[in-house]
Amino acid sequence: MSSDFAVSKPAGLPCPNLLADHRCGIHVHLRDRGFPGCTAFDCFGAGQRVIQVTFAGRDRRDDPGTAADMFAVFGVMRQLHELLWYLAEAASRPETTAVHAEADRLRSDVGRAASGDAASLLVLDVETLRRAVVPVLRRAGDLVRSATPPKNAADAGGPRAGNTDLAGADLAGADLRAANLRGSDLRGACLIGADLTGADLAGATLTGADLRHADLAGADLATVAFLTRFQIGAARGNARTRLPAALERPAHWTARRPG
Repeated sequence: MSSDFAVSKPAGLPCPNLLADHRCGIHVHLRDRGFPGCTAFDCFGAGQRVIQVTFAGRDRRDDPGTAADMFAVFGVMRQLHELLWYLAEAASRPETTAVHAEADRLRSDVGRAASGDAASLLVLDVETLRRAVVPVLRRAGDLVRSATPPKNAADAGGPRAGNTDLAGADLAGADLRAANLRGSDLRGACLIGADLTGADLAGATLTGADLRHADLAGADLATVAFLTRFQIGAARGNARTRLPAALERPAHWTARRPG
């Protein structure tokens, strides 16, 4: 049990709230019942692909012998679909034209791997693919940041000054209200519970940043690079939070007062 999930269960066992038709029995009450992690989780479409394509629509309950392999394949497929999502963004942003061709080539490689059967996916070396993808994503992030103009001529150095290297930084609970983080590198940063109210994150890179319970009320994330649905779903925001056009505002944000 954790702050994001109200119950604890062994991996591979169905959630006690799962209905016979595979729907969640408490879907509209997940956050109220102590399951905010469920509302934020995103498999990047891997679950649907595993069920519908890799296992051709077979139901683990009708064919229990497939369950173990299905769960194992899902773990691999989710990693592949996450890489595909990142590569799609790297290949589509106007600031990253210098890496579009390489990102598209890698998307083809990862896509071919994801199209394999269960047996090939179970022995797939995902880390080798990841090692090829990461440098392209880092280069794409660099291009986005370098294309982001400073807020003003005085921006230089310090966590409130923009274009700051904060990759991997421990900023848990940090007071970053109204911080100028334009063009900053926040890859892998720990921002759990950080107060980013009104912060300017234009052009920042957020690959793998932990935004659980971070307050994004009024923050500008409209042009950040590599911000996922999972990250914003785990954070808090409001109607004034600016998000990339491709991301839908989480439903639980609408209940917050503007601030």
